[in-house]
Parts: sequence; C-alpha cells; structure tokens
Amino acid sequence: MTAADNSKSALRQQILAKRNALSETQRRDYSRRITATILSSDAYRNSGNVLAYQSFGSEFITDDFIARVFADGKKLALPKINRQERRLELYLVENPDEQLSAGVWGILEPQPQKCEAANPMQIDFVLTPGLAFTRAGDRLGYGGGFYDRLMATLNPRAPRVAATFSLQICDSVPTAAHDEPVDLVITEESAFHARRRPDA
Repeated sequence: MTAADNSKSALRQQILAKRNALSETQRRDYSRRITATILSSDAYRNSGNVLAYQSFGSEFITDDFIARVFADGKKLALPKINRQERRLELYLVENPDEQLSAGVWGILEPQPQKCEAANPMQIDFVLTPGLAFTRAGDRLGYGGGFYDRLMATLNPRAPRVAATFSLQICDSVPTAAHDEPVDLVITEESAFHARRRPDA
C-alpha cells in the first residue's frame, strides 16, 4: 500500500466516524435542507434524465430527492453493481417498490429483468456519492473506484452534483489522475460551484 493509499484510508475512517456520529434526526434534517437546495439548482431544473443512488448507512438520505424526480416527471436511472467486472450498470426505474431489491452490501439496486438499461450519454444530471469533498470539487470515494469509472463514461456536460454533510468538507483530499471531480458541492449550510472539467 502506497503513502497515498494510507492517506486515503485514514481520511475515510476519520470522515466515516464523524458521519456515523450524527443522530438520525440530524441526518434527516440536514438531508431535507440539502435536497431543497438541489431541487432549486439550475443543474436539476434543466435536467430530464437523472442519475441518483439509493443511500445506505449514514449517507445523505436520497429518498426525498428520488420522490421529487418522479413527481417532476423526470426519468430516473439507478446503478447496479457488477462485482465481476468491477463496474456500475445503469437502469431506468419507474417503480422502486417493484423494480428494486437488495444487492451488494444490502444496497437497493435495479433488477435487470424488470428494468430498461439506461444510456449513459443521455444522463444530464448526476447525483454523486462520496466520503469527502473539497470546495473545489475534489472527491474521495469509498475506495472501489466504481463511480470514477462510471463518470468517465457519462455525458461530460452532465453536471456532477455532490450532496454531502458539511462535516465531510475538507481543505484537500488525496487525488490521482483517474479521480473524477464534481461540479457542484451542496451541504446543509452552503453550495459550492466547483471546478469545471475542460470539456463540460
């Protein structure tokens, strides 16, 4: 393990411990505030095909956001983990109660036999998970590289939006060339328009 790997691992443990220490009431309150800011953003309002994720553990709670995607008449894509190929596959979901089931790590995922595959290049809004972010848009994920690989295949003009608690904001995070940044970082307190990619 390299020094950079050790640094990433230590930061992940530190941030995860802080996030896990939030009470359920705090997480729900913060998540509602974050969701309201996302929904009022131009990035969301101008979108028609939304990529989101089913939250787990102590993450930002995505339930209210997903409900609004449906209510607003937008198309929703959710990822399914392909462990063999170490990548995420995207599927369009219209009825979560009927089309999702617990997958890897207990995360709710689309059932491919019940969903239509989503075209990554048609996605025009990307809700991006992560453990730590900077105000400039650098992102530290969970270590599997799934989202870095996925985001490299998406429409480069689709805004990458991070919904994260303020305690997950860091002055800097260790990054490598393959690490994909986000464009907008939204916390329960603030919103940061981050570094744009040259082709976005």
